[in-house]
Amino acid sequence: MHRRSLKILFYLFSGLCTLAATAQQKHQVIPLWANGVPGFESRRNEPEVAKDYYVKNIHNPSITVYAPPKDKSNGTAVLICPGGGHRLLVITSEGAQPAEYLNELGITAFVLKYRLAREENSSYQLDKASAEDGFRAMKLIRSRAAEWQLDTNKIGVMGFSAGGEVVNMISYGEKKVRPLLNDVVDHGNGHPNFSIQVYPGPLFIPETIPSDAPPTFLVAASDDSCCATPVVSLLERYRRAKIPVEAHVYAQGDHAFNMGDRSKLRSIRGWPQRLTDWLYDNKWIPTPKNK
Repeated sequence: MHRRSLKILFYLFSGLCTLAATAQQKHQVIPLWANGVPGFESRRNEPEVAKDYYVKNIHNPSITVYAPPKDKSNGTAVLICPGGGHRLLVITSEGAQPAEYLNELGITAFVLKYRLAREENSSYQLDKASAEDGFRAMKLIRSRAAEWQLDTNKIGVMGFSAGGEVVNMISYGEKKVRPLLNDVVDHGNGHPNFSIQVYPGPLFIPETIPSDAPPTFLVAASDDSCCATPVVSLLERYRRAKIPVEAHVYAQGDHAFNMGDRSKLRSIRGWPQRLTDWLYDNKWIPTPKNK
């Protein structure tokens, strides 16, 4: 092979390597605790298990930052809690995909990898570990709001399926969870300003919604045997508490329709637009001048 051809191949290979490295570094991953979860520090270096659409074996919980283009960013942020039955996390269609959708609206998104209490041989308690991770993530985001140019009064939380149960703990249970560290982050505010629940699981819904509960957006399908009832329950309890709530219960769609794009149902495919309308109408994001 001619020297010139070898040189061209070298530059092509170098360019591909640079592109691959850039893609890997695109989204910053921030552990919730610098030295690992207090009490479980020895497990922080255990590798996660990731395949296709999911990740599990999470012992060093973290947030992955999805930042919108600087010219689109509007200061609003959302912490996303993927589902997976507390056995795994559906990290693509209930993590990365909604994060990218929110980025298009100018929202900075953070995908939470929380510890899994129902994974085989897990040593974590569901009502403890997930809540600790959720609150730590919310406080961490607020503590670094200036870094991402966030409005600390516009930081919400979004949950899918089991991730909705994490949202319930974050939205209604801050007084029940004792911080694990006495550091600057844990002295912060972990309460969300608004919440988004997508076919949420039934656990950790209080009988009475507290007066400081965040305004919420709810969506599920009526034929979802798991998670239509929690949406109806939350709707009724929010209305009794006179706290702003919007709910969409579709006739069909079953469970795990994610962001709707893989569904054959027009209603399900369009549900993210209903969320966008809610975010605009409630001033969580500014309405574009051309709309």
